[in-house]
Amino acid sequence: MELRTASSPKDAKYYDTERLRQEFLIDDLFRPDEIKLVYSHIDRIITGSAVPVKGELKLTAGEELRAKHFCDRRELGVINIGGAGTITADGKTWEVGPKEGMYIGMGTKEISFASRDGATPAKFYLNSAPAHRTWPTVLIRREGSPSEDVVIIKDENKKELGSLEEANHRVINKYILPGQVTSCQLEMGMTELKPGSVWNTMPCHTHDRRMEVYLYFNMPDDAFVMHFMGEPQQTRHIIMRNEQAVISPSWSIHSGCGTQAYTFIWGMVGENQDFDDMDDVAMKDLM
Repeated sequence: MELRTASSPKDAKYYDTERLRQEFLIDDLFRPDEIKLVYSHIDRIITGSAVPVKGELKLTAGEELRAKHFCDRRELGVINIGGAGTITADGKTWEVGPKEGMYIGMGTKEISFASRDGATPAKFYLNSAPAHRTWPTVLIRREGSPSEDVVIIKDENKKELGSLEEANHRVINKYILPGQVTSCQLEMGMTELKPGSVWNTMPCHTHDRRMEVYLYFNMPDDAFVMHFMGEPQQTRHIIMRNEQAVISPSWSIHSGCGTQAYTFIWGMVGENQDFDDMDDVAMKDLM
């Protein structure tokens, strides 16, 4: 597990391109037959991936968590951006298709990932946060019928926003948040830009009560997203390629503009789960 320490905005404004990337970019996710994990001191979020190709991959705590099992003191959110796969938690196996997700509650002991077909493997994207109590483990789907351990994303949590004229026509799918999937602090969702749209989260905002991680994907190799970060009056950028993630501290804006449409997963961790609790930044105030 890779460790990233927290960064002060007073220091970050002096970082060059290489230092910005070292601190905030996660650029080597989705390695075949590996689980990749990055532990950030910023709200103690863990960002990672699991790509089972030849066989099952088991999630362990490692030395860094000082725990017997990964979820002894943590909750886990997962979204599959690859082919069909399965997640097994304490002996129960869930079929997790493309763009489906799971919430796995604190106290779960054994967690493993597998693909239905190694030729088109599942690509499980992971966000994990410290937890204070156990909430039910559930499978999250966009369509279908709900059951005791299957949650269907509600219509009000599939929001179409923006316009092609503003180059930000997009659909926000909220997977984990209060009123749909209960968690201690973790929230996750997926935003898909429509063809011809390239901007996300603009006008931009910060939220002092939680941090965020973005995963950008569904881009060809020669495309990129210019991810904007930093304090509103000290903006910086990081060039993001396909299937790369970026850590966004609570003091930083987090917006992007791509060379073409793309999709991104957002994961939030912190004190407040109110999705709309944010401090908007007027376009005229950005520098």
